[in-house]
This record gives sequence, structure tokens and C-alpha cells, in this order.
Amino acid sequence: MQRRERTRHLIELGGLVQKAGLVDLADDDRATIYGALLELVGRAREGAAGDTLTLWKRRGKRAFDAEADERESHP
Repeated sequence: MQRRERTRHLIELGGLVQKAGLVDLADDDRATIYGALLELVGRAREGAAGDTLTLWKRRGKRAFDAEADERESHP
């Protein structure tokens, strides 16, 4: 069962990369996508990581909430 859960988790993470628009922005180039993700991690580790992660979390939550509101208003 752990393997199935891990697979689902990885698929969901890939969906987030797609949903964020990174796949289209990078023209589906995996090296570019990986480099972008490494850049994000590097930036977060350089400064106040807690502040950066809090900002990202708020931004992501707002995006999820807006998407949910959009779905509810257009069934």
C-alpha cells in the first residue's frame, strides 16, 4: 500500500507543477523545470526561509480558494 500512496503523492505533485503553469512556461523541458525548482529551493534557503515558505503557502492557499470559488459559481 505504501507504494501506491507514494505514486499518488508524486502524481499530485506533478499536477501542481502543471497547474502552476511551469510546464507550459518551460515548454515541457524537464531540465528547465528541475532547474526552476532548484532555484526556488536555493532562494528559500538563502534568506528567511520561514517567511518565504509562509508567503508561498498563503499564495497557494489563495489560488486554491479562488479555484474552488470559481468551480462553485460555475457548476
